[in-house]
Amino acid sequence: MSARPSLLYVTDLAYPARGRRYGDEDVFLTARLRADFDIALCHPLDAAALMDRFDAVVVRNSGPVLHYQREYDAFRDRARQDGIRVYNPLNGRADMAGKGYLPDLTAAGYPVIPTIDRPQHLDRLPESDQYAVKPKAGADSIGLTFVARDRLADLTYGDILVQPRVDIRYEVSFYFVDDAFQYALHAPDPGRRWVLEPYEPSADDLVFARRFIDWNTLGHGIQRVDACRTWEGGLLLVELEDLNPYLSLDLVTDRTRDAFVTRMTASLHDFLAAGSRI
Repeated sequence: MSARPSLLYVTDLAYPARGRRYGDEDVFLTARLRADFDIALCHPLDAAALMDRFDAVVVRNSGPVLHYQREYDAFRDRARQDGIRVYNPLNGRADMAGKGYLPDLTAAGYPVIPTIDRPQHLDRLPESDQYAVKPKAGADSIGLTFVARDRLADLTYGDILVQPRVDIRYEVSFYFVDDAFQYALHAPDPGRRWVLEPYEPSADDLVFARRFIDWNTLGHGIQRVDACRTWEGGLLLVELEDLNPYLSLDLVTDRTRDAFVTRMTASLHDFLAAGSRI
């Protein structure tokens, strides 16, 4: 490895993300990371062909992989076969592997929106006027529909998840680098998910978020714990994004943004020095 490690930074700068500007965030991050690394940006469809020329691949705002699932699977397979360092490491147990972890966490008693993926578990769902039905491989509400309870038994199970439609006060996201909490943002209006404001988490909030970071057991990487606050006051996990979480860095203070970049830089150095290959 050279004195200055080289990174292939994977991003879809032109992806039309609702309420988010992938390009702006990744231009900012790569501009700052260049102080420590030699960096080249590439589209996710080009990553497999280029990655063996770099010390590590950093997957950032690469868009929902269901839009290029075959190419993404080939990228993962080749990275594992050739021992390419990928950040976040490819052994994530959460959204990186699809949303099948949500029924598992429900069954294990974690504070998540109750989720099932098979009809024999319908009794695990609380009574609700409507239920959300979404693909396990979904993202950005793609494929999301709502049905009444009397239709749940007629669904075709296997590749779908079913959850009650929860009446919430607001959504809140907690951002981590490795196991270190960085900042939190919340959406006061649950109907406007990406209209975010700074949020000061309580000690209990952080205990909640860290529980899922600990469960995922990723030694390095960036994770976003998305949760909702119920009208009863508690938090429930919506999803644990461990593949390419958007960071909303434009909404935090300069001090918080600088601290995040410093921590991410240190994490990448540690990741490379550890020789992690997954």
